[in-house]
Amino acid sequence: MFVSMRFVPRGSGTPAWPRIGTLAAFLIGAATAGLAPPAVPDARASDPVVLNEILADPARDWDEDGAVHSRDDEWVEIANAGAATVNLDGYRIAGADTVWRYGFTGTLAPGEVRVVYGGQSYAWEQLRGFPQYGLRLANTGGTVNLWYLSVTDTVLVDAYTYVDHEAEDDRSSGRVPDGGFEWRLFDALNPYSGKILPSGSGCTPSPGVLFQCPVPIKTGTWGGLKTRYRTQRS
Repeated sequence: MFVSMRFVPRGSGTPAWPRIGTLAAFLIGAATAGLAPPAVPDARASDPVVLNEILADPARDWDEDGAVHSRDDEWVEIANAGAATVNLDGYRIAGADTVWRYGFTGTLAPGEVRVVYGGQSYAWEQLRGFPQYGLRLANTGGTVNLWYLSVTDTVLVDAYTYVDHEAEDDRSSGRVPDGGFEWRLFDALNPYSGKILPSGSGCTPSPGVLFQCPVPIKTGTWGGLKTRYRTQRS
């Protein structure tokens, strides 16, 4: 199934997000056929707000409410990768089933991040009479979508699909640096030594705060380092 997209130039109050003119028909067809909404390439050229970090399988009290809960301690983080403050009204999180999980409010300054926990998602759904799932992040892999709702349109601005090894206890996947292009596995609390991408970084998940863990550009052995040193000295 193909969905046509067109870009609207930025104007007075008119964001330049990719417009999905046939969204309603697509969602109905997708629900019937069991298809997910179309994944989009990195959307920062047209929208500064992006998915930034995701933790699907909590094994500790991430939201610091005094209890460990498989639903309430899941979390999704967004970032403003643009150069101007963004009004978050209209940005919503959904899964591949296109059911709304959470709607953001307030503003997000350039370079800032915002996290939503599963408990917040559950309360948001409950308040609006929606099905009450929380973020409902599957522990075997899944898709998180970031949508923007305007008066006239609904736009998919970013999406990330994580796989099984990313959703083990207390592992998160996130952009390096915040709002960047590359996704890494943050596995300091549950190290990953496999070869499936994204590879482990040794960094710790960081909900709601800026990424601070240095990620090695190149690794090697001590013997190799000494060899390079001797070569440079000769």
